[in-house]
Amino acid sequence: MKQPGQNLDRWIHAQVAPLTRGVSTAALRMAFEDWLTHLSHNPEEQLDLAQKAVQNLQHLANYALRASPVAARPGAAPMLNDRRFADPGWQNWPFNVYSQAFLLTQQWWQDATTGVRGVSHHHEDVVAFTVRQMLDILSPANYIWSNPEVLERTAKTGGKNLAQGLQNFADDIQRLLAKTPMAGTEHYSVGKNVAITPGQVIYRNHLIELIQYAPAGAKVWPEPILVVPSWIMKYYILDLSPENSLVKYLVDQGYTVFMISWRNPQAEDRDLGMADYLELGVMDALEAVGTVVPTQRIHAVGYCLGGTLLTMAAAAMGRDGDHRLASLSLMAAQTDFTEPGELDLFIDESQIAFLEDIMWDKGYLDSSQMSGAFQLMSSTDLVWSRMLKHYLLGERSGMTDLMSWNADGTRLPYRMHTEYLRQLFLHNDLASGRFLVNGKPVALSDIQCPLYCIATVRDHVAPWRSVYKIALLTNVDTTFLLSSGGHNVGVVNPPGVPGRSYQVLARKHDDKYLDPEAWLATAPLKEGSWWPNWVEWLQTYSGKRVAAPAMGAVASGLAPLCAAPGTYVTQC
Repeated sequence: MKQPGQNLDRWIHAQVAPLTRGVSTAALRMAFEDWLTHLSHNPEEQLDLAQKAVQNLQHLANYALRASPVAARPGAAPMLNDRRFADPGWQNWPFNVYSQAFLLTQQWWQDATTGVRGVSHHHEDVVAFTVRQMLDILSPANYIWSNPEVLERTAKTGGKNLAQGLQNFADDIQRLLAKTPMAGTEHYSVGKNVAITPGQVIYRNHLIELIQYAPAGAKVWPEPILVVPSWIMKYYILDLSPENSLVKYLVDQGYTVFMISWRNPQAEDRDLGMADYLELGVMDALEAVGTVVPTQRIHAVGYCLGGTLLTMAAAAMGRDGDHRLASLSLMAAQTDFTEPGELDLFIDESQIAFLEDIMWDKGYLDSSQMSGAFQLMSSTDLVWSRMLKHYLLGERSGMTDLMSWNADGTRLPYRMHTEYLRQLFLHNDLASGRFLVNGKPVALSDIQCPLYCIATVRDHVAPWRSVYKIALLTNVDTTFLLSSGGHNVGVVNPPGVPGRSYQVLARKHDDKYLDPEAWLATAPLKEGSWWPNWVEWLQTYSGKRVAAPAMGAVASGLAPLCAAPGTYVTQC
């Protein structure tokens, strides 16, 4: 509980947080001091950077004076996935000079902030990332006078694009102040055109509602599926529009599907911890599913942090001789956090302490705090390209069900998020055998059921090589699949969408280990969605079809409470 007399420092930090968007200035200062101190002690490196600066200026001068833009050879190219200078207008003078000046500057700062001998890897990443964010503000693509695409649009429309952009900006500011979702989200409504797979809430406690979906036919596979989504997102990312719904797809394939829908925590839920999410979430849901479908083992499925939580439960169950799981499927879920990708930028003692102070004051971490961090990790696409399109070109991005879901944020309780950041990200307790479940440590090597693990190629939240580390931590038959797309699109991957692909490879528990690069070179590439491959795998661990179970178990106290999607998913 709060102790105001002893927490002046925490209160002050919480008040400062909005000005820094939740970033610890102390953490930034330490990173830059580490970099500057070591660079100042390396005179040869300083000389090399000075020479590169002179060479870049000479190249830019020669490039600017070339009579023919075609004959001019650029000295720097955009970074991977940077499409800001893709428009043909950037090849014409003087815009080619503007873009080349920016790219050369970006290249120089990349050289200056990386590879400095003696700087810690974490501090190097923080400095390079921060400098890149600062440089992006100065990109010529962000300004009317230096962006050929904007100037051409302005000339063609007589400035209507700028007038429309101003209206878009005013609308966004109004929505921000009113704390209402972004434009276009009103076209998607939970229970009306997303999260509409028929079902009933059959169980509710303080933390979850458990949804049982209605069968598609009279016969179903005997083993039910329990889906554990992450609580940093609303569950219906797995039940979007019918054509994008993984839940509907599973039901149509003949499975009885149960879904956990997490409560959106309030300030009074500040003391809910990881143990509560494990007991009130996974274990209570398993108990309810087993009541509705007795004598049958369960296919457990976990997405993102829900998958991490599910591995804790599976390891504890294996340790304790609980054999209720028929299989374990993990979607973009990390179990080893030594290489968490760009999220590591926000994980150190200083940053976590600062976040703790923010959560201590409110009792939770607000969704805007999380979305801000994710936007920074892909700022070129999620911030600057969006601003260019909406405010300078006067366009609005078409809203999709996935984008609308992404704007439907949740909160994280103080205690749980502190434990999550410290025990998993900072200390890697789960992979190291130090994470306690019911007072005893769990080891992922105690997991007893076959494993199907899905990762995605462009995942900033759970990088696929990090997800792959589960191969080092478990000793069961494992199928590892790498899907095209990112953390969300790579999972919401229905059949029939052009351009989708995946690689998949199965290994027995006693097969030799393949490192990630060897796996990448060995696993065959397949076109299309991975969903059918996964269902085919599930069926190998399923019995013959039986009559569909009743909705709930009235005699056992699990009478249907309300229709899906339930009440927790609509909590603001």
